[in-house]
Amino acid sequence: MNPERFSLQGRNALVTGASSGLGWHFSRVLADAGAAVVVTARRLERLDALVAQIEAAGGRALAMAMDVTDSGSIVEAFDRAEAEFGVIDVLVNNAGIGDPQPFLKMAEAAWDGMMDVNLKSAWRIGQEASKRLVKAGQPGSIINISSILGLRVGSQLSHYAVAKAGVVQLTRALALELARHGIRVNSIAPGYFCTEMNQDFFASDQGRAYIDQKVPMRRLGNVEELSGPLLLLASDAGAFMTGTVINVDGGHLNNAL
Repeated sequence: MNPERFSLQGRNALVTGASSGLGWHFSRVLADAGAAVVVTARRLERLDALVAQIEAAGGRALAMAMDVTDSGSIVEAFDRAEAEFGVIDVLVNNAGIGDPQPFLKMAEAAWDGMMDVNLKSAWRIGQEASKRLVKAGQPGSIINISSILGLRVGSQLSHYAVAKAGVVQLTRALALELARHGIRVNSIAPGYFCTEMNQDFFASDQGRAYIDQKVPMRRLGNVEELSGPLLLLASDAGAFMTGTVINVDGGHLNNAL
């Protein structure tokens, strides 16, 4: 196989939730593969350091504050991105929140907030990106970051699991509708990787015991282990893939109940 099929030279990418964790890593990987990358988050000051890293490695990047729950903010970000780089043809919908809460004590506002950030934002941003691609007559790739909790449930995470399951079904539904326009829509469902949202738990005795009991490979994932699936879905190497969900979980979903 020609490794050039994984190249993103000439592509314009946008990553949400890029100020830390998986979003930060995804931005670096896309830039290293040749894409011009628009990195977005609510915390603009943290994005400046990411842009500096990308540019120091010879890449092109633009930092932009964007609120994924605000349609006006999304349109403004896409307008600026298009003016700077051109039409966005690789979108990574990564923004998300955790916030574990027991179902019996959960306020409706917590449920609504989770749906807005973790599910509805993927719909909002995916629609904005798709409209612009269709108008420009360009193909593209949308990669929605779900979770194994979108395929399996966990205690005190009913709102999170429902939102991520929604991302999986949104991915499949959009893949069906957008295929005729040359827009591929796929999802990556990570298992447990150490991020700002979970690092305290997995540093605890309880967290380490959970990994030993539930993950057949008996360790957390390394973010570098998400690079391959990301590049496969973003590039021409995955040109005939759409509606696919790739689990990267150390065998977690295969573990016996």
